[in-house]
Amino acid sequence: MRIRFSWLLLFLGLPLAALGADALPRPTGAVVLTVSGSIANTNASSEARFDRAMLEKLGVRTLRTSTIWTTGIKTFEGVLVRDVMKAVGAKGTEVRAVALNDYAVSIPMADFDRYDVLLAFRMDGQDLTARDKGPLWIVYPRDAHRELNDAKFDARWAWQLKRLEIK
Repeated sequence: MRIRFSWLLLFLGLPLAALGADALPRPTGAVVLTVSGSIANTNASSEARFDRAMLEKLGVRTLRTSTIWTTGIKTFEGVLVRDVMKAVGAKGTEVRAVALNDYAVSIPMADFDRYDVLLAFRMDGQDLTARDKGPLWIVYPRDAHRELNDAKFDARWAWQLKRLEIK
């Protein structure tokens, strides 16, 4: 019965995601993040695409920390990566973060549970743009955890982020 119903949905032009309660809405604005790989909840083929408003609905958080790329303490606003992982139903142990310039870095999924890692879209009250590490920048709370003041963690601060691939 469910198979016949899914064909009816397709015939009517409705997404298969309408079958599940965990479906993500489709973005209505410009897509700023695509999540793919081992995920349960999608909104476009086998991916989850987010516009800025969708990310903000996950709950905007603030993080004050220093970085090795800026001077002084900066105030970042964005969403916790763990909340994005929950929204897409991520099942994996590693995340490959890919930037606009195709820089890629592997990040253990455990980082997002252990630390309040942010997908920042604002710094010091200003929206991040591609010229200043945006539209999204992975930001670790380095001042709150001594062990984060290490080059291996600094390499995980992917800026101009466009994609997360769950493995």
